[in-house]
Amino acid sequence: MKSNGKKICIVVTSLGKGGAERSSALLSKLLSGLGYTIHIVMIVDEINNEFQGELLNLGKIDSRFPILKKIKKLKAFKSYLKIHHFDFVIDNRSRPSLLREFIVSRWLYDPRKTIYCIHSYRLNTYFSTVKCIAKYMYKDAYKLVAVSEEIKKAIASVYDLTNVITIYNPVGDLQSQAITDEQLVSDYILFYGRINDEVKNLSLLIESYHKSELPEHNISLIILGDGKDLEAIKLKVRAKNLNKDVIFKSFIDNPYSYVKRAKFTVLTSRYEGFPMTILESLALGTPVVSVDCKSGPSEMIRDGYNGLLVENNNSEKMALAMNRFIEDNPLYLKCKSNTKPSVAKFSMEHIGQAWEQLLTKN
Repeated sequence: MKSNGKKICIVVTSLGKGGAERSSALLSKLLSGLGYTIHIVMIVDEINNEFQGELLNLGKIDSRFPILKKIKKLKAFKSYLKIHHFDFVIDNRSRPSLLREFIVSRWLYDPRKTIYCIHSYRLNTYFSTVKCIAKYMYKDAYKLVAVSEEIKKAIASVYDLTNVITIYNPVGDLQSQAITDEQLVSDYILFYGRINDEVKNLSLLIESYHKSELPEHNISLIILGDGKDLEAIKLKVRAKNLNKDVIFKSFIDNPYSYVKRAKFTVLTSRYEGFPMTILESLALGTPVVSVDCKSGPSEMIRDGYNGLLVENNNSEKMALAMNRFIEDNPLYLKCKSNTKPSVAKFSMEHIGQAWEQLLTKN
C-alpha cells in the first residue's frame, strides 16, 4: 500500500497476552494497510503478537531506582514524539494513575492530535474516579474511542464527555492460522484467556460445567491460558472431582486450532470491553455460550442465532445453556451456520473504513 504521508503513533502497555494487546497489534496492521506510517511505543517489554511498524520499546530502559526508570521512559517518549511530529497518537493503554496520566495528557501529548481508546467497561482503569478531573483531562482530546456502544454510553453518562465514538475491534483472517497437526481431544468446549478469576470468573465456569450434563456425555472442558489464579482454579476442579473432564493447557500464541475444533467456546466474565475471544470464535465458525456481561457480548451474539446469551453470575442458567447446545442439535447447527456471516461487519475492511473516516476528519 502506498503511503498517504500521515504518521501514526500507537501507544501500548505491551504486545503480550490478552485481547487488548491482540487488538492493538491488529490495529497496527490495519492502519499500515491503509497507507499510514506506523510507529508503536511500548511501555513493558513483552511481545506475543505480530505487529506492523517501527517499534520504540521503552521496556528495555532500566535503572536501579524505579522512579528514575519512569522519568527516563517519559523523557525518551517525549523526545521521540518531538522528533517524529506524528499526525495522531492513539493511546491504547489502561490509564488508572491520576498523577501519571495528568502529566501524559497535559505535558506529553498534544490533545488536539490524541485519540484515547477505552477497552473495558470498568471505567476506573481508564479514567480518574474524580469526575471533574477526568473531564478536564480528556475533554480537549481529538476523540475518545470506545470499543463497544455500552462503553461509549457509560463514558458519556458518567463523565459528561461529548467527544466519544464507538469503533469496534476488527477480526483478521484466522483460517490460515487454525491448522495444526496436534492431536486434540475429540469432543470439547473451550475457554481461552487470562486465568484471572476476579475478571474472567472461572469459578462460575467450573460450577456451571459441573452442573451441566457435558461430563456425562464425555465432552471435556479445555481451559487454555495462564494467570495468577491457575492453581486456585485447579483446586476447584479437583474439589468437584472433574480432574478427568477438565484439561488445562498453557498459553500459546496461536490458539485458533483449539477454537475452530471446539464444539463451542464459553465466556463467564464479570465484565469485559469487547472480548476478542467471542469475535475470533465466531469468525472461525464456532458458536459461543456467553454471559450477558457489560460489555460486548450482546453486541456480537444474537441469542439463538449465532450463540447463546445467559444472565450473568447464574450457574444454573449457564449449565442449561450448555445442555441446550448438546441436546438441541437443530439449534446448535443453526447457530453454527450463522457464526461467520454475523461478524462480517467486524472485518478489517469495515473497521478500517471507520478509522479512515476518523483520521481524515477535518
